[in-house]
Amino acid sequence: MREKLSNQTYHHGGLRRALIGAGMAVAREGGPEAVVLRAVSRQVGVSHNAAYRHFRDREDLLAAVSAGCMNRLGELMIRRSGAVDLTDPVDAAWARLNAIGRAYVDFALTEHGWFRTAFSGAVAHGAEGEVDTTGEDPYSLLAQCLDELVEVGGMPPARRAGAQYAAWSAVHGLAALMVDGPLRILPADEREVAIAAVLNTVARGL
Repeated sequence: MREKLSNQTYHHGGLRRALIGAGMAVAREGGPEAVVLRAVSRQVGVSHNAAYRHFRDREDLLAAVSAGCMNRLGELMIRRSGAVDLTDPVDAAWARLNAIGRAYVDFALTEHGWFRTAFSGAVAHGAEGEVDTTGEDPYSLLAQCLDELVEVGGMPPARRAGAQYAAWSAVHGLAALMVDGPLRILPADEREVAIAAVLNTVARGL
């Protein structure tokens, strides 16, 4: 099946992917406010009405783009944790937890638009073909790291319950403060101090 719209021809599902890709591009520069059906349709080269065949409204499109941004964050976390090369299982587990925390903050600092869009409040509707899911959900990745710490003896099992909420809240709070809050004016050296302090405090708490 093909859709022929404007000067573009899209195979089945191709237009939806193209619209999400265009949404990702505008979100990267302008955040969630830039993800507008009319503007994204124009960028892809199709009519505004054509986009409504794949998205009910602007919030539906934003949900898919938000999921795509979250996926990019997950991909970075996977790459950073996968680069850990330590033989001691406990040291390696702690290093992987630290790596995904740093990846989270680095993503926020280098991809402001995607970071804001990922947490824009839009909820993915779960339709097939929403995004290219080559990454994993950041929340699941955090949970996996915490489970690994328990398995290798790096964290007491009694401390595992709810630990993901505390860890995520701390790192996300720091990232948000550095992107949109008063910590955005920190010089690079002091920023590193802040990141290390939060990650070390999380580790001590666990």
